[in-house]
Amino acid sequence: MESFYLRQVIDQAIAIQQIPSPSFKETERAIYIRECFTREELQDVHIDGTGNVYGRLPGVGSGRPLVLSAHLDTVFPLDTDLSIKHKQGEICGPGIGDNSLGVAGLFGLLWSLRQRKAVFDGDIWLVANVGEEGLGDLRGMRAVVDRFGASVRAYLILEGLALGQVYHRGLTVQRYRITVHTAGGHSWVDFGCPSAIHELATLVTRLANLPLSRSPRTSLNVGVISGGTSVNTIASGAMLELDLRSESERSLKNLVERVQRLVALAIRPGVEVTAELIGNRPAGEITADHPLVQLASRCLEQQGISAHLNIGSTDANIPLSRGLPAVCIGLTTGQGAHTVRESILTEPLGRGLAQLVDLVERIFREL
Repeated sequence: MESFYLRQVIDQAIAIQQIPSPSFKETERAIYIRECFTREELQDVHIDGTGNVYGRLPGVGSGRPLVLSAHLDTVFPLDTDLSIKHKQGEICGPGIGDNSLGVAGLFGLLWSLRQRKAVFDGDIWLVANVGEEGLGDLRGMRAVVDRFGASVRAYLILEGLALGQVYHRGLTVQRYRITVHTAGGHSWVDFGCPSAIHELATLVTRLANLPLSRSPRTSLNVGVISGGTSVNTIASGAMLELDLRSESERSLKNLVERVQRLVALAIRPGVEVTAELIGNRPAGEITADHPLVQLASRCLEQQGISAHLNIGSTDANIPLSRGLPAVCIGLTTGQGAHTVRESILTEPLGRGLAQLVDLVERIFREL
């Protein structure tokens, strides 16, 4: 990968990062990518009804296509300060790695393949998809897999960070919104009446004290909490959003049952508690000896990077859950993902892009 393209990829990542794109509000960034795909003279460029952006690099034969996808959305609200800071060998800014760089990697691949005059027996579909983060529930990738199904050679998912990881297993995830309602009242006059916030706080404490399995690894996180109207009002409503994950579907089912029992125990006269399922990321995997996993590992090792086979919650969950070949790979390393201190390291990026180009070429030759 020439340094010229490396600089272009970095510039493109920054341009993408500067466009706010929280889940469910990716439209402006999607329009920008559509314009870029059009300028690159890709074919069949369009935005589908879900909000995904597609562009096709045509092959010369009728072989099965390859789908490469990178998610457009971020975890940051629209009003987040997206200022970029440059340090020695490092670029900092919210969402720069997750996943502006991943989307920019689609262009890095395209430019390199054209420079090499690479010709494949099958199309390459480049997709910038929506709804990977938060409550997006992988809706963009669901639409992608609904469209292409089993007709493709593989699904290759790009993330800006996590260089060296090969995610070939999908972590099972369920998310709930738990809501508490009470009559509320005045903090002095009605003191002693149930407060939705107090009840929810008690429930959070009980949730946090649940013993969790370390093997298979299982996690619980209350990521959002809100409620009340004023400091001197007994809250009539409060809400939390709960993230539950496990390497084992059975362990997750067990955890969900324990959460549901705690919710049921929180219900009493004057206190209404409900739990609503708001996210369900299905599990799935291909084996470590699958040809796609082996190819991805060898392409990393050829760049002098140790390959780590891993499990995660990524867009690859969807094709993997349907028994389709898919892996998620990273393009560089960094730190602070999902925080405003997020950063990418520029030195490893050249090798990350090189492993991507090599992997695509070898998929067409060997799969």
